[in-house]
Amino acid sequence: MKKLFYSFLLLSSATLFAQKNPSTKFAISNDIVGTVEMFSPYNNVIQSMNVYKTPANLPANLKKYSYIAENGLTEIKMKKGQDNIDRLPLSDLNVQFGLPKDTPVLIDGYEFADTNTLVFGNILNNMEVVDRGGKKAVSVTTKK
Repeated sequence: MKKLFYSFLLLSSATLFAQKNPSTKFAISNDIVGTVEMFSPYNNVIQSMNVYKTPANLPANLKKYSYIAENGLTEIKMKKGQDNIDRLPLSDLNVQFGLPKDTPVLIDGYEFADTNTLVFGNILNNMEVVDRGGKKAVSVTTKK
């Protein structure tokens, strides 16, 4: 009975890590991924915001981000000279955790297969390595 319980517990935790967080609203600024919430302290330097409700509504320059636009995607343009927020490629996270550079990274359950994708440093609140069906991956949780 204990083995059955532990097997169920292990399967449940693995499934929990793989689920997308429906409350995450991604934002793109200068081809760099963040979340809408992380831009709230920068309201005074935001020039414009365009919200796209579905992946089908994305303009050509944002189509490559359609995999994270299920809950909408916000394009943010910062005022000239105000886009100096820390950023790094996801491949750097893999290196930091001792994984191959091209290992997909999870952000709130969304898989980022292209590890050349740049993310704002503010998005990296909580990071850990998780096991995804026998393969390790960095998992980032944006909510504190």
